[in-house]
Amino acid sequence: MVTTLQKRRGHTLEGDDAFSAIVQIPVDSVELEAEWIIPHQAHGIVLFAHGSGGSRHSRRNQFVASVIREAGMGTCLLDLLTQSEEQQDTTSGEFRFDIELLTNRLIGATRWLCRHPTGKTHRLGYFGASTGAAAALSAAAEVGNGVSAVVSRGGRPDLAYDQLPHVLAPTLLIVGENDEAVLQLNKEAYQRLHCIRKIAIVPGATHLFEEPGTLEKVANLAAGWFQYHLCQSPCEQELINSREAK
Repeated sequence: MVTTLQKRRGHTLEGDDAFSAIVQIPVDSVELEAEWIIPHQAHGIVLFAHGSGGSRHSRRNQFVASVIREAGMGTCLLDLLTQSEEQQDTTSGEFRFDIELLTNRLIGATRWLCRHPTGKTHRLGYFGASTGAAAALSAAAEVGNGVSAVVSRGGRPDLAYDQLPHVLAPTLLIVGENDEAVLQLNKEAYQRLHCIRKIAIVPGATHLFEEPGTLEKVANLAAGWFQYHLCQSPCEQELINSREAK
């Protein structure tokens, strides 16, 4: 059963049809908490997958989500771990690299979102950071055409190595220029992807994009990618995919 903890219409969002809620999503034997915001006349919803102990309260992901909403899409910032798991992971790190667990939970949340009356009419995208990017890519390989675009920020796509050739959704890999080890891993992952894909290297950025202006660059790249791939009609998207695949 889904419990809506908070819901407001037209409070901090533009338009009478704006929707904002904190929801609990049942996946297997746990309930995952998510912040779900859909602006007025949104085209698509981006589901955020948090890795490395990150949560929906992440300052960086909250900022990226706000830019995506300004570009006309909804966002669902999801905690893939429960509060107790996240507390345990802070000291042990045992959950952040459990890609199978994170992937299964993201798939479960995706299916819930697709069944929900508010979500089922929208195209879906995944935004993943760090190990959450591996979960996003693994989930995209599993759900196939159920997800229309993927963006990885400073991600570890190498942790989804076997699944990469099966990803169908157009994928953008964003990496900091000075995040040398992760940059190399992303270049190798790029070669294994058979879908429409692009690697964007942010000049002067390290792993967390803390340098002035670098997070803004990430947000704008992500928003542009999702806007291009989520806001097209099915026929337009098929035409775009066929052209870019050539």
